[in-house]
Amino acid sequence: MNSAEKEKVLALYKKMQQAMIDKDIGTLSSIIKDGTVFTHMSGKKQSKEEYLGEIADGTLNYYRYSIENPVIRVDGDTASLTADVTLKAMVYGISGSWTLHVNAHFTKENGNWLYYNK
Repeated sequence: MNSAEKEKVLALYKKMQQAMIDKDIGTLSSIIKDGTVFTHMSGKKQSKEEYLGEIADGTLNYYRYSIENPVIRVDGDTASLTADVTLKAMVYGISGSWTLHVNAHFTKENGNWLYYNK
């Protein structure tokens, strides 16, 4: 029933991952809702502005990603994506490959999905 919307949510998440790799701050800014809070695997929390700033200045460097076993749920104008996401990155000077169990949230505004976490 929501398969088209599920595909849009997955496509948006993939677009966000690629924009992180490309350091495409304009795209990231347009698809991440204002007020989003990012929580790193260390537990550190950042505002959207802080997160994008660290991508732009090279503190956070993403090189590759893969998404395994995505499960997407759509309920009206909200959606969630759970998956195992493996990132190859250099963050805060440490290079590695990390697999994270992601629970991402999305909201639909003016017909467009946006990434959003509180």
